[in-house]
Amino acid sequence: MDYGNLFRLDGRRVAVVGGASGIGREAARALVAQCAHVIVADRDMCRAERTAALAVGEGDAAPDRRTGTAAANPLDVLDPDAVRAAVAAWEPLDGLVVTVGANVRKRIADYGLDEFDRVIALNLRSYLTLIQAVAPGMAERGRGSVVGFASMRAFQVEPGQGPYAASKAGLVQLLRTAAAEWGPQGVRFNAVAPGVVRTPLTDQIAADPAWFDAYAQASALKRWARADELAGAVAYLVSDASTFVTGTVLSVDGGWTAGPTVKYVMGQ
Repeated sequence: MDYGNLFRLDGRRVAVVGGASGIGREAARALVAQCAHVIVADRDMCRAERTAALAVGEGDAAPDRRTGTAAANPLDVLDPDAVRAAVAAWEPLDGLVVTVGANVRKRIADYGLDEFDRVIALNLRSYLTLIQAVAPGMAERGRGSVVGFASMRAFQVEPGQGPYAASKAGLVQLLRTAAAEWGPQGVRFNAVAPGVVRTPLTDQIAADPAWFDAYAQASALKRWARADELAGAVAYLVSDASTFVTGTVLSVDGGWTAGPTVKYVMGQ
């Protein structure tokens, strides 16, 4: 084992779906820094191109350090035909990182079916389509790592988070099942479960000072995570440092699930 290069991804091809912003952007940057060729896939092509340029530009600023490359690709994960076509064009893939997600914060009694369908479609159905497109090629080559983003809400809920929590719990079980089905062919599937992370998805919470502070105080570290603090988990799960890790959930929640439940919920 070459421990000096345990996290290096030289020559690996990794697609980051949802890489235009937030956690996806930071994941792409981290993977390029480890010398992977990263495909930044997102519906927002303009921001995806910015992510790719940012990741590669960091390497240009440090010529003594080898880094990878990045390219932006448009992708609507809710279009199964587009997903299959994109994956066929990206092959061969050594890794897939998926960070897409949506949340509608409402109590169950107030939820519309269209809102429910939108959350489930993006948080769960899109993963099924991506896994179906990517896993067979990885299995044929006898290797590959798929990393999906669940949430602490898969394990700890609060009012107003029902469909979101259900989708994330479902994602954990989908990835675990995929790990069991494709494990014999050398393909690994794992989930990262963040706590509260400052991204566009959490703007509604961050805009309320009391809510923001309550969420910060609920974690052991007494603060929110930055998006870049999730990138290390992604690099680990894609790299050879985790070759015997599959079907698991890596919690990166600042100790949220180890502490008391937040008391300030839904403005109450």
